[in-house]
Parts: sequence; C-alpha cells; structure tokens
Amino acid sequence: MPERRTVALVTLGCARNEVDSEELAGRLAADGWELVEEAADADVAVVNTCGFVEAAKKDSVDALLEANDLKDHGRTQAVVAVGCMAERYGKELAEALPEADGVLGFDDYTDISDRLRTILSGGAHVPHVPRDRRKLLPISPAERQGAAVALPGHGDAAAPGPSPADLPDGVAPASGPRAPLRRRLDSSPVASVKLASGCDRRCSFCAIPSFRGAFVSRRPSDVLGETRWLAEQGVKEVMLVSENNTSYGKDLGDIRLLETLLPELAAVDGIERIRVSYLQPAEMRPGLIDVLTGTEKVAPYFDLSFQHSAPGVLRAMRRFGDTDRFLELLDTIRARAPQAGVRSNFIVGFPGESEADLAELERFLVAARLDAIGVFGYSDEEGTEAATYENKTDPETVAERLDRVSRLAEELTAQRAEERVGETVRVLVESVDGEDGPVGRGAHQAPETDGQTFLTGLTGSSQLSVGQMVEAKVVATEGVDLVAEPPPDVVWGCSESSEEAGA
Repeated sequence: MPERRTVALVTLGCARNEVDSEELAGRLAADGWELVEEAADADVAVVNTCGFVEAAKKDSVDALLEANDLKDHGRTQAVVAVGCMAERYGKELAEALPEADGVLGFDDYTDISDRLRTILSGGAHVPHVPRDRRKLLPISPAERQGAAVALPGHGDAAAPGPSPADLPDGVAPASGPRAPLRRRLDSSPVASVKLASGCDRRCSFCAIPSFRGAFVSRRPSDVLGETRWLAEQGVKEVMLVSENNTSYGKDLGDIRLLETLLPELAAVDGIERIRVSYLQPAEMRPGLIDVLTGTEKVAPYFDLSFQHSAPGVLRAMRRFGDTDRFLELLDTIRARAPQAGVRSNFIVGFPGESEADLAELERFLVAARLDAIGVFGYSDEEGTEAATYENKTDPETVAERLDRVSRLAEELTAQRAEERVGETVRVLVESVDGEDGPVGRGAHQAPETDGQTFLTGLTGSSQLSVGQMVEAKVVATEGVDLVAEPPPDVVWGCSESSEEAGA
C-alpha cells in the first residue's frame, strides 16, 4: 500500500477559485491523500493562484514564495501552483519562478493526484504552453455541452468518478457526467456553487475569457445535486458563482433557465438562503428581477457589473449603458424590493477618461445608493484590447482619481448603511465566539465583500449558534457594517453545538 501523503490547499482570489480548490480537495481525498489546513504540516502545498490583475498576481507569487520557505524548516517538500495565474502563464511562470516545483494548468486537474505524486518523488512535470481557451470550444454555445474540455468546478466531461461506496466521508460523489467530486475545506455555513464557467463577453480591459474559456453552463441537475449535498454538510447559504450568471442556460437552449432553477434551489431542505452573484446589467430581464425579488429564500441581492457610467468610457470598454439607464434599472429593482442589496465595481482612469466622464461616474454613484462599491485604478492587462489603446491616463492621475472616488464610495456606502437603521434584517450567524460576540450577514451582504452585521442587546433564554438565521432590527452602523438587535427572547451563548459549528 502506498505511503499516505498530506496536502494543503492555499486559495487566493475569488469564490470561483474556492470552488475549484474544493474540487481538487475532493479528487485528492478520493485518491487517498490526507488534507491538512496548514502548508507547514503538508508534504506538498498547492497554491491556487489568481491571475486577474497585477496586485492579485503579486499576491499569488508571494504566497508561492512563502510556501517555498517552508521547505527549509518544515515538513513541506514541494510547492505547486494551480489556478488562473498558473493556467494563464504556464511555462513562462515555471521559468520565472523556479521556487515552484510544478505549474499545473486546468487540463492537469483530472490527474492532480498523479501529478503531485510525480513531483513529490522528484520527477519533472513539463509545464503547458498557454492557449486561448476560448478556441477549445465550439463557437456555437449549443454545441459546447459535449466538448471534452477541462472546466474546473464542473467535473469530468467523460469518465465517471468513483462510486459513493469508494469515497471517504465528506467527499461529494460525482453524480453525473459534469458533477465534480468535492470536499469542503472549512465548516462555514456558506458555500459557493458554480453555475457556469467562462465568458462570451469581450470587455476590452479583461483577460479572463482567454484563460477561463468560452461560456459553458452546468446542467441544472448537477447544480441541484451539489446544493443538496452541501445542505447535508450543514450549509445554510449557497452563493451561485460564475463569470456571468445572467447568461446561464443560453447553451442549454433556455436563457431563462435561472428563473426556473432558483425556486428549486430555494426549496432544498436545509438551505435558508440562495444568493446570485456576477450579474451583467445589459442582460438583466424583468423575469429574472421578479424571481430575485419575489422568491422566498432567494436573497434580493444584485451584484451588478457596472464598471463605469459615462457612455463614452463604457463604449471603449465594449460595454453598454449609461447613468440614466443604470438608475432606471435600480429603480425597477427597488420598486419590487425596497430593501434589496446592490453592489458593483468600477474602474477609474480608463484610457480616454476625461474629467467630465469622471464627474458623470460620480453623479451616478451619488444617485445609485449602492450598499458596496469596489473601485480600481486602470492598468494595462497584457493580451487585452485596452492595452493597445492610445490616450492612456498617466499613472499619477489614475492614482488621484482612485483616491478621490474611493473616498466618495466610502462616504456613500456608510450613508447607505445608515439608511437601514430601523429596518429588520434576516441575519445568518457566522461566528459567536469572537470578541465582537455574534456576527453574521444580512441578505444584502455577500461574504467578505459587503460588510457584516453585529448582533447586540441579547437577553432571554435562547442561544445563538453558527448557521442560525435570526431576524434583528438595525439600531446603529459602523461604516458599512450594521449593528442589530434580535428580539428580546434571544441570547448569545457558546453552546456545544455552536462551538462545533464554528470549529
């Protein structure tokens, strides 16, 4: 019997990467690997990198170098890069960063166990030469479902996985041709589920489609099956993620498939909240707004990718809309759900952006009343159309505009939080043992990006535990965070169940 090896997965970047890490964990656990939390305790540290923007790439390199340092004074014998940066640069990354003992692309995920064993035994893995992954799939979306292309988070296109009887506890069985093995890497009551992969949009600033590929939906049965399994693992909130959730179903023959799927997901036993992320304003439709604002257990939450609001800048970005159209969309949403949560990201300093364009963006931000705002300064991304544009904004001006809009965003989101004082919010409790007491999130607050809700004023005889849903009245704010009081018969207590859930 081969020696049991240990592996740690270090995940950087977005929620999509977190799903990919749990698929890799499922594959490794099914093949006999022991998963450990700390890289220092592992024979091999697998770093799931982010390749989106320069800052994220730097963080990924730093994480690889930090893991490499463990080889000098710990158990760690090998450091392996996977994820978006590894896929995007492949051989180039391997040559530039010899501290990584292996650089694995998406095509290696199916054989991740063999790859790691080879590297640990001193064998060499030849890194891939990157390709534009959009070209690996048919142009017609309807022909993509049967293509034998590696899609992280989707499982294998052809070969079935091991039977459930052969899997260790805590690993989700692959129940269909595109259903992944999965092993949870934490005990949070929140988990992401991939709705699709890739993107067919051609935003001039974005390189993601080139290494994530063209848009491919997961089948509803696979999404439902994975959600049911997560509910069995104690998950209460599922966040649907992809590069573009509003396109879901277009390659399955029904662009309105999300409207059908959401009520089915909300009906899964044990699930208390379904959240949809990554929505494109230009693809929003009345039926989808109705389902997002009118379905029990579906959060009225809108993660809308506006990016800017000045029409000239948006056209240069290969995007659509303007300030007034975006405000009309928000009015439509709030007419159906006044407490709906809305967040978005924006780029300032895009090539050709004028002071008038920036003022137009500020006009939109002031009127939009967004709950969360991310602001990024433009920088060239290799391989994108915008990198070839002339009339670039100089770095000093980009930095000034970033600071200016970031300060405005901070002020506006704090004001929006203050508007919620007096509202009743449904809070999912995520921790109870910290110095802040019970902390959770309302329906308008996505994990890690949109603030938290601190529960206070607890009296009575009941006890809160991780994973519990509590209705509470907002009584104060701290920036974007809320302070809310549950009803008087609820009290915070570190019960045995809450300690186990937070472990």
